[in-house]
Amino acid sequence: MGEVVEIQAAQTLNVAAPPLQLDCRSISMSRSPLLDSAPKTPKSPFVTRLMTPVASPMKKAIASMQSCLEEVGHFTKLEPQEAWLPITESRNGNAYYAAFHTLCSGIGFQALVLPLAFITLGWAWGVICLSLAFIWQLYTLWLLIQLHESESGIRYSRYLRLSMAAFGEKLGKLLALFPIMYLSGGSCVTLIMVGGGTMKIFFQIVCGNTCSVKPLTLVEWYVVFTCLAIILAQLPNLNSIAGVSLVGAITAVSYCSLIWILSVIQGRPESVSYDPPDEAKSQLTRLFDTFNALGIITFAFRGHNLVLEIQGTMPSDRKHPSHLPMWRGVKFAYMIVAACLFPLAIGGYWVYGSLMPENGGMLSALYKYHEHDTSTFLLGLASLLIVINSLSSFQIYAMPVFDNLEFKYTSKWSGPCPRWVRTGIRIFFGCLAFFISVALPFLPSLAGLIGGIALPITLAYPCLMWVMIKKPQKYSPWWCLNWALGVLGMALSVLVTTGAIWGIVTKGIKIHFFNPRTRVVRTTPYVKTDCCKFNETILTFLIKPLLSGTPAL
Repeated sequence: MGEVVEIQAAQTLNVAAPPLQLDCRSISMSRSPLLDSAPKTPKSPFVTRLMTPVASPMKKAIASMQSCLEEVGHFTKLEPQEAWLPITESRNGNAYYAAFHTLCSGIGFQALVLPLAFITLGWAWGVICLSLAFIWQLYTLWLLIQLHESESGIRYSRYLRLSMAAFGEKLGKLLALFPIMYLSGGSCVTLIMVGGGTMKIFFQIVCGNTCSVKPLTLVEWYVVFTCLAIILAQLPNLNSIAGVSLVGAITAVSYCSLIWILSVIQGRPESVSYDPPDEAKSQLTRLFDTFNALGIITFAFRGHNLVLEIQGTMPSDRKHPSHLPMWRGVKFAYMIVAACLFPLAIGGYWVYGSLMPENGGMLSALYKYHEHDTSTFLLGLASLLIVINSLSSFQIYAMPVFDNLEFKYTSKWSGPCPRWVRTGIRIFFGCLAFFISVALPFLPSLAGLIGGIALPITLAYPCLMWVMIKKPQKYSPWWCLNWALGVLGMALSVLVTTGAIWGIVTKGIKIHFFNPRTRVVRTTPYVKTDCCKFNETILTFLIKPLLSGTPAL
């Protein structure tokens, strides 16, 4: 959104354009208004007196005040509507907050299926593709951080606003609106499915076969999860959920590390093999399998649709622009992301190889091959961490939706949302996400298809927007690099989407409405053995939607 970064003293203030208006003109950040010379007026006796030695102390005081204000930097003046919206309501963010939010939005369950990509790609190409994808998406993150503040003084605190500024109003909306809304709302729907299903598993692990409490149905666990998520959603703005994001980041790192460490410690199954499946496959099938493997790797990285929003919570001035602390936070966060994803992918493939279940990931493989070697406590701990992480991730992915809904209210009524309206908006969205999760339980099966459409948000659009906005010299290295990456990202999106359509056509998809329990074959209580044993079909319910779950962008 447009934001004015200077206050011009004794002059008419330039008010930035509202969020859905495309007039991006504003005053420049290049010079402090305190240094601008005053308009020429007839000299007065007061000016003459200031030039005398008697007035020199006053002149020194004025000069000192000017110097002090110049050291502090420029003031930030928000358009009034910006101060009413949850993303830009608070401007006290810092590098720590950026790291917490980036970690919480950047690590998800998609990481647990990374070893599946290695089955098709093999050791060498698997490591190469994973490394290139990590470097590529980190580069596009840097581009978005640099594009947050324009030379004219506007800060783009929403991805959609940057897209519209780069590509134009109509084309920008067409390219970015659906992927962004899907990544926000679709993530919340998937998190309800994942969180509710995991709560059911956790209850069965803790309660065991001796528990006399009647277990809740899957839909009832969805209700429990949604109520907890709505309660946490009452925190007013993005900065206020920094602690929630910290908890989400810690739990995500914990369960990812716990699962791959347990797998490596337990050792490889005797029949492990690293050869590709020896089924007779056509060249076309192998080609689409490769596309799917690339899609798994690219989907493991998510959160680009929240980068500008996170940076928008930081103060900014000419001497201390927001991109400096934002980049420090992102670098720290992605050091931890790399420390989680690479061991998970490489270690998981080393342990299970081609034995990795096709309809699951590391967690289902851990149960399938080490069910008698892993303690119930560790399995219960992993489930609890998953639930906490899902609740935390729900908050940061829902914040852009809250911001958009409150924007519509403030635009109509020209005032901030009362507390009861804000509460009602968040309850409404939570109930809507719950309704979709119950009404369309097959939705995650289409996530690979929709994720291919959303893939440019991460890999292509930032490069193309940088060229459109920065306008580098034609055929210069920067121009060539960003055009090449942008075109390649769009081509990869087409290939991943084609592979997803091929998979749907060849394998089929079960369409069922208002029946999420159809994913669970058996609903018998958890049967406790000497070490650990629980219903594999329930675990499959947890993993299957995560294989293609919310695209990791």
